[in-house]
Amino acid sequence: MNERLLRFAPGLFGLLALALWEAAVRLTGVPVYIVPGPIAIVGAFLSDPVGLLMALASTLAVTFTALIAAATLGLAMAVAMSASRLAHAAIMPWAVVLQVTPIVAIAPLIIIWVGDPFASLVVCAVIVAFFPVFANTATGLASVPPELADLFRLYGAGRWRTLTLLRLPAALPYFLSGLRISGGLALVGAVVAEFVAGSGGFASGLAYRILESGYRLQVARMFAALVLLSGAGIVINIGLGKLGDAILRRRGLSAVAGA
Repeated sequence: MNERLLRFAPGLFGLLALALWEAAVRLTGVPVYIVPGPIAIVGAFLSDPVGLLMALASTLAVTFTALIAAATLGLAMAVAMSASRLAHAAIMPWAVVLQVTPIVAIAPLIIIWVGDPFASLVVCAVIVAFFPVFANTATGLASVPPELADLFRLYGAGRWRTLTLLRLPAALPYFLSGLRISGGLALVGAVVAEFVAGSGGFASGLAYRILESGYRLQVARMFAALVLLSGAGIVINIGLGKLGDAILRRRGLSAVAGA
């Protein structure tokens, strides 16, 4: 009984919160253009479901393209760092610079320099999503037990065989953990870039719909777009988590503790 209650607890809590929200809005008489209730938000979505879903599809296209690029780039640079101390010295400082630079500050420059709207949004999202995959994979590559590395050297395994048979399998849980984090960050980066692009007149994605609704004081529509973004982020996080668990189970490995 307790397990069943725990399984349904999040949904029940969410329904209770929505009911209290709707009741509070109706009892206090707060105008819809300040705080809309859940029913008004659903109505705003139903008034333009195609437009909002198409905008979501545009945002997700940027998100997944950036996630694939960030995963590829992060893996490649982590491998390069593990293979060469010179590469480590050259790559690590710039990776940290990209990680600590606010994307909202450089997004206008990227959009101007790249030119193509879609490509510029992807570049912005890649910058945000790159570091977790890179840092986690680099940590995994460096976490090989010394005795196993010594064993490979004892049997005369070269650098390539050691990388493919020892270091990359050891780094797989770390890579998947970083990928799960980067999934949400890619969505955040795409939305931030779309806000900047939308301010410049490039109409694409849910962020632009939020800007447009804000200018028109269509707050319920803004909330509907935010709910779609939140739902997309939850689905991405859960989906990447399930994918990682399936890959690790198939290889007989376990996830990184605390991931």
